[in-house]
Amino acid sequence: MSEEQEIAAGQQNDVEVRREMGVYSDRAVEDYISDLGMRLARVSERPNLPWHFTVVDVPAINAFALPGGYIYVTRGILPFLDDESQLAGVLGHEIGHVTARHAAQQYSKSAGAELGMILGSIFVPQARPFGQLAESGLGLLFLKNSRDDEAQADQLGVKYAARAGWDPAGVPRMLTTLGRIEEASDNKGVPNWLATHPAPEDRVQRVQTAVQQAEVGATRPVADREDYLKRIDGLVYGDNPDQGVVRGSSFLHRDLRFAIDFPPGWEVNNGQSQVVAKEPGGTSMMVLQQVQRPQGRTIEDVALLSMERAGFRVVNGAETSINGLTAFLGTYQGTLQDLGRVDVRAAHIRQDRNVFLVAGIAPTASYAKAEPDLSKSVGSFRPLTRGEAEGIRPNRVNLYTARSGDSWQSIAERQGKGIVKATTLAIMNGHAVNDQPRAGEHLKIAVAG
Repeated sequence: MSEEQEIAAGQQNDVEVRREMGVYSDRAVEDYISDLGMRLARVSERPNLPWHFTVVDVPAINAFALPGGYIYVTRGILPFLDDESQLAGVLGHEIGHVTARHAAQQYSKSAGAELGMILGSIFVPQARPFGQLAESGLGLLFLKNSRDDEAQADQLGVKYAARAGWDPAGVPRMLTTLGRIEEASDNKGVPNWLATHPAPEDRVQRVQTAVQQAEVGATRPVADREDYLKRIDGLVYGDNPDQGVVRGSSFLHRDLRFAIDFPPGWEVNNGQSQVVAKEPGGTSMMVLQQVQRPQGRTIEDVALLSMERAGFRVVNGAETSINGLTAFLGTYQGTLQDLGRVDVRAAHIRQDRNVFLVAGIAPTASYAKAEPDLSKSVGSFRPLTRGEAEGIRPNRVNLYTARSGDSWQSIAERQGKGIVKATTLAIMNGHAVNDQPRAGEHLKIAVAG
């Protein structure tokens, strides 16, 4: 790709990224990330690209780049970085993917792929079901770079951070923390760092040589932990109520004013266009999504037409009421990739001007056993009062000073009310999970809004 083609590709797909993921609406955080990014980009080999730095509003722990200078960090990665030098390492790493043209090479490999259509919808029979379903449709952005490309981006990140005045040792510290994130399984949706960045065991060691070289002649490099902590104090942690929130096995949407209870213990993933719940260790799943309603059609017409278009045959069905809302409840049969023949218990529910599809899915052979739980969940869809909706507030990052005798478990339970696990809290603060906080240490915790 020429540089002009790189810039055009980045510009075009930036629109899709923003539409699919959303932009975190905190101007101070956005300006902070952009300012740091521009300081790094100016000391790179391609300072004249039209660089753009964006915080996307998803809770997953990741960062990625598009060709032409478009760099993104997820809101979810920020609580897991412990100082400004680590943030500089992440941004420098992604800038390195652009300056070394890795992002352009990835894009070229996937030429012709429709951004936003990579993963498709579960109600297209050929689509891959749960596992990638709840991710944003931007699969193109999450192709793994090669180990060599990742190593080069690490080294470039070190170089840029050092040139711009940050401690280059923040890069291996950042890699060490992100290498632990699989233990922090609270964040779902977009793939996490290890799903999209190769993690060879020697990666931290390999980057140390670049750190030692960068430190030679460096003048008072900074890590700036305290300023970084102040910058992210109050950051939304986990789901944003604007996009709906998962609370245990329930999903609640503040703006659309509805709630639904999935079977207890099921893993619930809140994607940009679908909410997906899956039976742990099993093959049953549930999907919630909004459905376009053709003007003038009845709820039965909408249900039968949408399911037919998706390749599902109606077995039976009738119009009914679900918690005071008009609905069409039916049983359907069809085929899904990886699951084969499936039975579906689905309700198309009209609430105000919206129509929602709530579907429980199981392989035909196991459907009879799964059906009671699926039907109970489908029937739990309910409207929220204005007061209930306004009471849904986001969890947020707060700062806390550790006291003598504190443990991650006690802090998680007492201060955070169990919002995050003790192991997640340790990783958020740059500790191994078997470490304990030191008295007087300033910590990031997650608290109820």
